[in-house]
Amino acid sequence: MVASQEVHRRFGGVVPELASRSHQAHIIPIIHEALNKAKITKKMLNAIAFTRGPGLLGSLLVGTSFAKGLSESLQIPLLDIHHMQAHILAHFIENSNEINDMPPYPAFPFLCLTVSGGHTQLVKVNSPDSFEILGETLDDAAGEAFDKASKMLGLPYPGGPLIDKLAQEGNPNAFVFPHPQIQNLDFSFSGLKTSILYFLQKNQKANPKFIEDNLHDLCASIQFTIVQVLIQKLEKAAKKTNIREIALAGGVSANSGLRKAVVTAGRKNNWNIYIPKLEYCTDNAAMIAMAGYFKYLKGDFASLDVTASARIEMGLSNSAQ
Repeated sequence: MVASQEVHRRFGGVVPELASRSHQAHIIPIIHEALNKAKITKKMLNAIAFTRGPGLLGSLLVGTSFAKGLSESLQIPLLDIHHMQAHILAHFIENSNEINDMPPYPAFPFLCLTVSGGHTQLVKVNSPDSFEILGETLDDAAGEAFDKASKMLGLPYPGGPLIDKLAQEGNPNAFVFPHPQIQNLDFSFSGLKTSILYFLQKNQKANPKFIEDNLHDLCASIQFTIVQVLIQKLEKAAKKTNIREIALAGGVSANSGLRKAVVTAGRKNNWNIYIPKLEYCTDNAAMIAMAGYFKYLKGDFASLDVTASARIEMGLSNSAQ
């Protein structure tokens, strides 16, 4: 079940205070609705999995406090989940792979390109509890680059999906934007964001209706540039590690241009490709439950001393931080 937060559209982005208040208002009704839809009762639960971080601290505190209280009242284990690990482990939800002619689940070790509004990472996944970051963004994440570009184009929040939609009717080669020159497997999108800003400002001086006249081509060209940066790094990581099991995860993995590019790269490089169905790309409870399942099997339970954290390193055990 999902409680949308339409209020953020009025402010052009997520407002942390409003997000945490919305969590407080909706968490109990949503849990009741989810239990009713699943036709189970609280007493049938075996454990409580919750997102400990990373993310907006206020919202995380609401979920953490509620999960601890529910775990204590039902006397069942508590499972603290790393948000980005959960995105990766969503690949093990039954029938989650969008690519029908590929195996249903990735084999360990596999590479995962995790792309969201706050994170862009290349992760070597050795097991359900062993994650090695090979590269990550040094500044803006890819999702943030999409959102910032959409604001420059005058699109409403959230702008990333709108760029994707408009790009499908545009020419990706209409305008050329520079690729960040980062030598290793890390990413950088702040320079691209700046180049888009200067490009728009320059052309609007000559033609005040430049964006309006070229909106589809601008969206297609911006999306193409971001996707190409991601794919080039993914190919470099696959070659460096000699891994052919390749997965895509995170909210931006819902982007149609990125999905098509990963499939194309997979065919070219003879990879096994794993792309989640759209409902498992953006933040969802199923991925938290999947990550919780693996921790439950290990008996890796959290204590009631566990606290929410806005920043948690990927490679460390959540409970140890």
